[in-house]
Formats: sequence, C-alpha cells, structure tokens
Amino acid sequence: MKKITYHKEGDYLLPNLAIKGTESDYHIGLYGRLRLEYIKKHKLGLYSNLILNDTLPEHLIEIDKIANSRVKKIIYELAKEEKVDENLKQKNQLEWVRCMNNIKNRAEEIVLNELFIVK
Repeated sequence: MKKITYHKEGDYLLPNLAIKGTESDYHIGLYGRLRLEYIKKHKLGLYSNLILNDTLPEHLIEIDKIANSRVKKIIYELAKEEKVDENLKQKNQLEWVRCMNNIKNRAEEIVLNELFIVK
C-alpha cells in the first residue's frame, strides 16, 4: 500500500496526487477528444469506470492511435481500389487532390461511426 504524502497550502494540508498516465508524451488527438466527449454524454457508466480505475488517459490514447491507423489504412485501400495513384497525380493534380480529399472524408466518416457505435 502506498503512503500518501501531503503539502501545506495556507492553513491546509493537501494530498500530493498525480493522475496516472499524465507523464506520457502522447498528445491525445481528435479521435481521443471526440471519444471523451461521447462517453461523457452517452456512456456515463464507462466514463465513471475509467475515471475510478485511473485508466481514462490510456483508453483515450489507445482509441486515438487505433482510429488514426484505421483512417490511414482505409485511405490507402480506397485510393488503391479507385486507382488514385501517382499516375493520376502527374496527369491531373487538381483531380488527384479532389479524389484524395473525398477518400479522406469517407475514411474519417467510417472511423467516426466505428468509434462511437462499436465501442
């Protein structure tokens, strides 16, 4: 069992507490933040459980990493399937940009639906 230490502020002794996982250098991105807002509003039991078990930062980091890698994978697969490649980029850059933006938007939509419905 860990011993709790205290520091004095004014007339009060306050515990020296640290949130587990805050020492990580990982910056929680869009998907982690969206996941946090979603579970706060729609999955209060899960949110409370993550807070009480001190695993919320790890959960958000994991979701963010998985979602980002999933978006990249879907973009790659859709671009390959639709033949949006370097040849198109050399022939018509504006068309390539339009196609890639469309693919990226679809990939993000797919991941957002997975992120909130599946988990």
